[in-house]
Order: sequence, then C-alpha cells, then structure tokens
Amino acid sequence: MMMELSPCLNEFDKLLFRMDTPRVAIDNAVCPDATVVKVDSARKHGILLEAVQVITDFDLSVKKAYISSDGRWFMDVFHVTDLNGNKLKDESVISYMEQSLGSIHFTKSCEYKGLTALELTGTDRVGLLSEVFAVLADMHCNVVDAKVWTHNGRIASLIYLKDCDSGCQIEDSQRIRKIESRLRPVLKGDNDIRSAKTTVSMAVTHTERRLHQMMFADRDYERTASTSPMMYDTPDVTVQNWTEREYSIVNVQCKDRPKLLFDVVCTLTDMEYVVFHATVQTQGSRAYLEFYIRHNDGTPIDSDAERQRVIQCLQASIQRRASQGVRLELYAKDRRCLLADVTRTFRENGLNVTRAEISTTGDMALNIFYVTDAEGYPADPKTIAAVQEKIGADCLKVKELPLINQQKTERSEAGVGVGGAMLLSSLGSLVMKNLYNLGLIRSYS
Repeated sequence: MMMELSPCLNEFDKLLFRMDTPRVAIDNAVCPDATVVKVDSARKHGILLEAVQVITDFDLSVKKAYISSDGRWFMDVFHVTDLNGNKLKDESVISYMEQSLGSIHFTKSCEYKGLTALELTGTDRVGLLSEVFAVLADMHCNVVDAKVWTHNGRIASLIYLKDCDSGCQIEDSQRIRKIESRLRPVLKGDNDIRSAKTTVSMAVTHTERRLHQMMFADRDYERTASTSPMMYDTPDVTVQNWTEREYSIVNVQCKDRPKLLFDVVCTLTDMEYVVFHATVQTQGSRAYLEFYIRHNDGTPIDSDAERQRVIQCLQASIQRRASQGVRLELYAKDRRCLLADVTRTFRENGLNVTRAEISTTGDMALNIFYVTDAEGYPADPKTIAAVQEKIGADCLKVKELPLINQQKTERSEAGVGVGGAMLLSSLGSLVMKNLYNLGLIRSYS
C-alpha cells in the first residue's frame, strides 16, 4: 500500500519518498488459521521495532514470523491472529493497519497530546502506589492514563496527568518541581542504595517502550535476589556466535503470550543491536524465537560478559510484563482521589500491586491491577472478598489467573530441558531454510 504523494514534490523527492515508504500486504487467503502480514521497505535501524509495535498496538498475537534485512532492504512476514486466536475479519481494521504500517517512517503517536508525562522509578514495596496517587491527588493532579511495572524489587511507572481544576496540561515549572520533590522520597524508600528518579516532560512517547527503557536504565536485570516467589518459568536464553557469517545467534524459549515479540525486539533495539534475520515459532503454549544480530558497526558479540548481559536483559524484558497474582478490574465513574482510595484499600489489606493499567474514557475509569500478598504469594480469597466489599463488588471484578502448578505442568509437557534444548538448536537450521524458501535471502551454497 502506497501513500498518496503531494503534487508539490518534484520527481526526485517522489522517488526518495517511494523508496522510504514501506510496502504492506495483508492476506487472509494464504494461511488457513492466521492472517499474513507482509512489510518490506528500505532498511533503517529500528524499523523492525516500529513494525512490531504497530502489530502490538492492534492487540494481535504473532504466531509465526520470518524476518530478513540483509543488504539495504527489509522484509517481514507475520502470521497473526486476534487474542481469541481468530483471523482478522473487520475490513476497517485491516485497512487502518495497512495505513499504520505504511506510514511508520512518517507518523508519530499523538495519543497523549495535551497531557503531562510523569516518569517514576524507585524501590517497590507494599503501599507504594497508594502513596504516589495520594500525593498526586493532594497536588490537584488528575491521572488520565498510567502503566505500572514491577520487577526484581524495582518499580517503573509512566503516568499521564492533567490539572484537576482546569483539565489542561500542567506546565507551571514551579508546580512541576514541587510534584517531583514530593514524590522522590516516596519512591526512594528506606533501604534504597540509589536515588529514585522522577521526571516530568511534555514529550509524546510510546508508553510500553518507554517503560522498557526506564527499567533497563535502572538496571533491574541485575537484581535477582528479591525476585518474587511467584516468578516462574524463567525464559531460556542462549547466545552464541556464527563465526563464518559474523552473526551472533540469540535463541529464546519461554511461555507464549501477547506482546512477547515486541518486548524482545524492543530490548535488542535499545541495546543497539541490529536484527538481520529472525524466526518466530509457537507450539501450544510455548514460543521459540531466534535472532541473527550484530552491533550497529556490523560486528558480533565479542565477549562472555556481553553475552551474559544480553541474556540477563532479555530475560528481564520478558519477565517485566509477567502477570503475577490476581487480576482485579475496576470500572467506575472517574473522580478525584479514586486511585488513591482504591490503592489505599489494597495497602490496608496487605495487597501488593505487581502491575497496573489505568485508563479513562469520558467520565469513566477502567483500572486493571494485578495483586499478590505482601510477600509475593497468591492473595487469600478472603482478603480479595474483603477488598471487593470495601470498594464495591459491582464495580470491582475478580479474574483469577491460572494456578502456578498448572503452568509448571504445561512447561514440563512442552519438553523444557534436554528436549527443549534440542528443539531450540533445531531452529538454528530451520531459520535459514525458512527465509530461503520465502525468497527473503539468497542461497550461500
């Protein structure tokens, strides 16, 4: 799909525009159980992430993918379904996705335009969100949208605010400094060996990519001693070099879930690696990803220390979004102090929020919280019932996550261990064959 060119452009500008504009094809006929999305374009650093980001923002699940960007050209083939495992049927959605993928070089998100972005990192603990939202309510700040991630004893949050009274963006520099000074000691905690960080900006950014960047900068991947006892299924990540072709080959095996490919590609991109080839395969509940990467200067990973850092960072990027605990969904009329009141109730009942997604539409708020007990174990159902009664069972719904032992059984049945390692190693020989069969690379024989 090509964008319409302005009549004001000369022929040379039109040529450059066409060369830089991705070509997109979405096909429902070629695969019986998935919609096939093809994207090809002139290669540039980060274009794979931009394409995957669009697919992720449409809440699509990638069941299979083949990626190639040797030379000056980039080509991706994604087999996608909706979150229910169905092909895409809505023509308006397909058309909008074509436009979005075809303009990834030229458009930026304006979803949060007119809001103030508040970035927070600090020490995770029970009741922290309650204190943060209480401070914001006291400062007459209305939380319009927010996402909160926790990992290895750290917390990162991106909160979009507006003034409670005027409904406008908060731009007063003195007020912004006061908000930061009030929040910094709350985030630091009593035992934090590092300074907590609070940053207020007017910049428009992709929330989940920014959260990855914040936690990466905070070096959450280094903190393993405080991992929650509920954290299971540590991703299997291996890194080895293919000396003859000067690639580093990264293999990832873990439980499949939405946005998995985005989380991995985001981390590789922000670590300044270029993905030249990749394949994604899913079998049942498991996902197998393989990437052929180099540094920006064209060299492979050259030390054991760097190899271990890549493994740690990729494992952290997958675990950050892990849905630990019980999912609580709050749908209620938005009001000042709503978040402060709800999270205070969690704190008073000893519940810890491991992840949160806050959103408002009109005068209604939809807030999703994942909660555990204070030590990171499954919350007592009686405690959840008491919280429901306090907040209101009509607006606070409970959705239990699958039992830990069920998920461990799934992992065992999937052949983790020797069998899983053999399957991973076999992907190494499959990736080049798949890419060659699709016409994405030339034969080296």
